Amino acid sequence: MGEDQIMQQAIMKFDGIVKEFSGVRVLHGIDAEIYPGEVMGVLGENGAGKSTLLKIASGVYTPTHGAIEVDGSKVLINSPVDAKKHGITMVPQEFNLVSSLNVFENIFLGNELKKHGMLDKPAMRAKVRELLNELQSDLSSDALIEQLSVAEKQHVEIAKALIHESRILIMDEPTTMLSKREVSVLFDQVARLRERGTAILFISHKLKEIKEICDRLMILRDGHCVSLDQVDDIDEHDMARKMIGRELHDIYPEKTSVSGEPVLEVENFSIPGVLNDISFELNRGEVLGFAGLVGAGRTELAEAIMGIRKISNGQIKVMGKECKINSPADAVDLRIAYISEDRQGRGLVMNFDIPQNTTLISIRQYTRNWMIDKKKETEVAADYVKQFDIKTASLNTQLIKLSGGNQQKVYLSKWMDTNPEILILDEPTRGIDINTKKEIYHFIHSLTELGVSVMVISSEMEEIIGLCQRVIVMRAGEKSGELIAEDINEEEIMYYATGLKGSSHEAH
Repeated sequence: MGEDQIMQQAIMKFDGIVKEFSGVRVLHGIDAEIYPGEVMGVLGENGAGKSTLLKIASGVYTPTHGAIEVDGSKVLINSPVDAKKHGITMVPQEFNLVSSLNVFENIFLGNELKKHGMLDKPAMRAKVRELLNELQSDLSSDALIEQLSVAEKQHVEIAKALIHESRILIMDEPTTMLSKREVSVLFDQVARLRERGTAILFISHKLKEIKEICDRLMILRDGHCVSLDQVDDIDEHDMARKMIGRELHDIYPEKTSVSGEPVLEVENFSIPGVLNDISFELNRGEVLGFAGLVGAGRTELAEAIMGIRKISNGQIKVMGKECKINSPADAVDLRIAYISEDRQGRGLVMNFDIPQNTTLISIRQYTRNWMIDKKKETEVAADYVKQFDIKTASLNTQLIKLSGGNQQKVYLSKWMDTNPEILILDEPTRGIDINTKKEIYHFIHSLTELGVSVMVISSEMEEIIGLCQRVIVMRAGEKSGELIAEDINEEEIMYYATGLKGSSHEAH
């Protein structure tokens, strides 16, 4: 931000923002000014208060104390509708889309265009196509939301925000499910918005992104603003240190050699138009990574293993025995667990509390004569809260009130309560801060030492390289290559992922 911006009046100001939930203070007097045409990064651990602060700005929550100013005047923002009246729009981390409606209907929901008193669907379709073209997305404006991938839903949320031509745009982890190319397109769009004078509040746990796109950076820790810096004056190491309040070492555990027998054998898995002749083995105590670009078929493969998708050809062996997995219940009986990439859509019940979510799958263990042993359920949930350091006001807190990282820990608890021997993790650290990532990585390592075998699907290259002993790269529904040891590096992965190297029948 240059001197000319400093001389401008702030477009938005947080003035002593305090927020309490059930008497627990989660924000402690946040003060900050945001100027037209600047990108303000917001960084902090899960539970630091980032999303709470920006939900206050966007009208989802109201502050317990303090005020928000827009253009130098105090404003009351009691709902997202109020926020939009003041030119404030939010791209949420967790999607707020109606699954039964199509893309253009979601983007214009509540702001429909009309002609002669009737919905002007051609005009809405044309506007959405124009906007999606700007985002370099090939999504159809008539595609149903329920048929979209997580990355495609992210495009719709971004388009929803941009359609309003907001003066203040809040982006909560907007790149978590985007490919490198899609992130580049989004950042080009951010640059254009900046030139128009739009102020952008940008939450991200990706420190490199903060350095690339932001002008200033607000760092929150335990609900306090501990730092407000020009991004040029702070490096990634300082960001991490200020965020967690201490030095952070050894994010990834040391890799150990794997000599165990195969526990999962997938042979010739095929789904027309989705997967083509996929074969691989997962060994006991191994962390096996699955890399590839968005749309490569990794999630679809995991869903096929779990019986969520029906295969047209192929077989699967668990512990050396050929099995039929027709449903997730069959997979659970074989001690296979699956943490999907969409924790809110498929993993958790957001209006349930922690014990109810923890025992969603393992409820039979807590039921006798059709009655749930609530005491046992609560005791087990309390153990997981302690084991995973889940930050919550109480066990009875609804999941929707927890931060994304703490929701993910509850999701992990839910599946660990099934006592799995094979754990499939799809984007396990999406939208999670660096310290919580470290906790999850070391927990995965501790599981492998106990003989649990882990499949990790991730779009984060550093995660695949740092965590996995072996990596399978997929492209267009096929196995493009396989990497081990020192061959696991970004260049080799990208060669296979982009088709410059490898084929469905080649392993390296």
